[in-house]
Amino acid sequence: MKLRLGLPKGSLQQATFQLFKKAGYTLSVSERSYFPDVDDPEISCLLIRAQEMARYVQDGVLDVGLTGKDWVLEHGASVKEVASLLYAKAGFRPVRWVLAVPANSRIRSVEDLEGKRVATELVQYTKRYLKERGIKAVVEFSWGATEVKPPTLADAIVELTETGTTLKAHNLRIVETILESTTVLIANRESWKDPAKKEKIQNLALLLQAAIEAEHKVGLKMNVPRKAMESVLAALPALHTPTVSPLSDEGWCSVEVILAEKDARDLIPQLKRKGASGIFEYPLNKLVY
Repeated sequence: MKLRLGLPKGSLQQATFQLFKKAGYTLSVSERSYFPDVDDPEISCLLIRAQEMARYVQDGVLDVGLTGKDWVLEHGASVKEVASLLYAKAGFRPVRWVLAVPANSRIRSVEDLEGKRVATELVQYTKRYLKERGIKAVVEFSWGATEVKPPTLADAIVELTETGTTLKAHNLRIVETILESTTVLIANRESWKDPAKKEKIQNLALLLQAAIEAEHKVGLKMNVPRKAMESVLAALPALHTPTVSPLSDEGWCSVEVILAEKDARDLIPQLKRKGASGIFEYPLNKLVY
């Protein structure tokens, strides 16, 4: 059994390779190659633009792939959505497709697009969005540099953004968010019916989700005297409850907890003052609930 896996080429590629590394897979590819090596003999990889991924997975060229939910919707692709993976090129959060116009534009709402020209890469979704609201506008495909088109080449644009920084730099104002999107792991429907491939895809999804869950979390382990246990435990946040294990010295216990990395810097001095010792912090690669 060989699972044909599509990986996004372009802006999402580096973040995807880093995520796979945390999930336990080592990917490597030369600068001019589209066929990454992976340290799993049951997987073969191909780099493809995220915009095209859903179509190739739908048609069975690939068994499984990672792309944006936006591109699945854009193409109306008939695929199995296996898992939502909340990561993007700039961080672990959704991206937005927004309607944007020049800062001094009279367009204040989506209704003001009546009779206007809109440039976007997300053509079909934008057309459906406007049609559902009874708005007639010309929606044309943009090959790139979309943010420079208003007001000369278009009245408005629908553009992808994570932070809005690029839009602001081009003196554009966001009118409305028309779609929030995350990366999704999608599978070909026939491949999903194959028991061996389905299990492999489910394992991959579990490990990728576990790597995302572990992001920005750490483990803390420490020794705590029994007389200070109540005070220390009261200070600890945890996913469920801290793990407490007795030590060979009857007066002491080992305590372990998982928490947000940002909380550790303030918590460690508190724990020390409350009597904990031998405190050490360690990173997490994967976290499975």
